[in-house]
Amino acid sequence: MKQILLLLLIVGCWLGLTPSSVWGQHAHSLLRQGDQLYLEEDYQQAEEQYRKALEKQPSAQGQYNLGNSIYRQERYEEAIRQYESATAQADNDRDRADAYYNLGNAHLKNQALDQSINAYKNALRLNPTDQDAKYNLSLAKQLLRQQQQQQQQQSQDQEAQNEEEQDQEEQPRQDQPQQEQDESQQSQQEQQSQPQEAEEKDLNKEEAERLLRSMEEEERKVQEKMRKQKAGKSKSAKDW
Repeated sequence: MKQILLLLLIVGCWLGLTPSSVWGQHAHSLLRQGDQLYLEEDYQQAEEQYRKALEKQPSAQGQYNLGNSIYRQERYEEAIRQYESATAQADNDRDRADAYYNLGNAHLKNQALDQSINAYKNALRLNPTDQDAKYNLSLAKQLLRQQQQQQQQQSQDQEAQNEEEQDQEEQPRQDQPQQEQDESQQSQQEQQSQPQEAEEKDLNKEEAERLLRSMEEEERKVQEKMRKQKAGKSKSAKDW
């Protein structure tokens, strides 16, 4: 590479060109190589050529094209930095408007809707006839409204959920005294019913004993009566 650059400088001197102009032509050649690779959709190799060109000679075009190759690789944060550099270095409104437009696209892909809207507005200030910028600006505004509505709905849902959870936490505390009262009443009823049940069992036992004694007394009376009857019959028979 060093021999090639030295050869270019020697040839440039023969042609009456200064070293800086030769250096610039070499950077321009790298940009053209990057452009060809970009058209072939080899974005990684195009990025390498654009970076080499920028090392040789910084330029708004190099920053812009490098941003495009990085954007195609979906590295939007890096692309944003390149587009911002391009907007600062551009020497005419049309190039600066294009850089702002692509900056808006990168912010849009990165879900930074406020920044994308500002970038599209800057693009339209520099180029009011850009229909693509107008369309994307309208789209970004619509997406921002939807995002804000969703955030508002989520906030309301969260507040409702928090209130419901708070009510559920407070409900047991309110029910606790009533529950304790119910348990106390149930305990008292059980305590009152236990002596009654015991008393009923005792009464039944006493009644059984009285019935048993009564039956024994009745049986004794029957047996006594039967003995008397037997005694009478025997006497009569004896008489007979």
